[in-house]
Amino acid sequence: MGSGRQVAVFGAYGHTGRFVVAELVERGFVPVLSGRDADRLKELAAGTGLEARPATVDDPAALDRALAGTVAVVNCAGPFASTTAPVIEAALRAGVPYLDVAAELEANIDTFAHFADRARESGAVVVPAMAFFGGLGDLLATAAMGDWREADEVHIAYGLSSWHPTAGTRLSGAVSRERRGDRRMRYTGGEWEYRTDAPPTLTWDFPQPLGPRPVIGEFTMADVVTVPSHLSVPEVTTYMTADAVRDIADPDTPAPSAADGGGRSDQTFLVDAVVRRGGVERRAVAHGQDIYAVTAPLVVEALDRVLAGRTRTTGVAAAGEIFDAPDFLRALAPHVTLALHP
Repeated sequence: MGSGRQVAVFGAYGHTGRFVVAELVERGFVPVLSGRDADRLKELAAGTGLEARPATVDDPAALDRALAGTVAVVNCAGPFASTTAPVIEAALRAGVPYLDVAAELEANIDTFAHFADRARESGAVVVPAMAFFGGLGDLLATAAMGDWREADEVHIAYGLSSWHPTAGTRLSGAVSRERRGDRRMRYTGGEWEYRTDAPPTLTWDFPQPLGPRPVIGEFTMADVVTVPSHLSVPEVTTYMTADAVRDIADPDTPAPSAADGGGRSDQTFLVDAVVRRGGVERRAVAHGQDIYAVTAPLVVEALDRVLAGRTRTTGVAAAGEIFDAPDFLRALAPHVTLALHP
């Protein structure tokens, strides 16, 4: 548990950041609230006894002050294309672990490309995409692999009852589209491919209680970065229920609203990870409530394990590489209900 240790949360006042702050407090850590907007930090800190330390990514000295005396930093501030590198640099200067909840493909790819050597050589820990998109799918795929050292294909299908995007999700999506233009990305043959055609629409046979649903195929999410970073699989594909894609594409879809005392929305999810080798198929399934809220126990469980030394490697590492995937997934109860079918 946290035992009163300070953890910097950059982007603490955002939708996901607030869930992360609450989870840290619940587990005995002391969040240090940081981010670009001093007024929103002050409002968040009011009456909590927590310290607010404003910082911007173009001010390394302010970032250093934000991380001073902390044992780690969790980056919840999108667009991550702008925040990951400066906050990782600050974590490396401070000598503390870095974790983020980035779902932006380009930001995740950049983290592995630009920091892998430095982090490994210094023994630092950098865990990108430790969130619903990226971390959870990667853990499920790793758990489904079991004792396999390689596989032919990994498929991760997301069954969301709805998708009410936060302002941060919309901004991150806009940044990704600006960088990528009209192209979409998929991972095939062991490398990235850019395409300009429309992604396919097909039916995915989700486990019950969801059942068969229309999905958008090659709806590429952060898992397609994390999975091949450590698993020997040449084909990695993610899918999203068509209704959820329509929700996020509609500019009039409202942001998520609280449906319980913990601030969670009434959205439900089922994530179906299927690994295939030859004619054999293995599967790991998780379901729960609110994709943004569940990111908090994911990243804080990861943080707790990093600080306790319950890790398998150092450097830039995906969730399934650095942690014992089945054990980690079981620790997410009651936030996530799990079924493994190796």
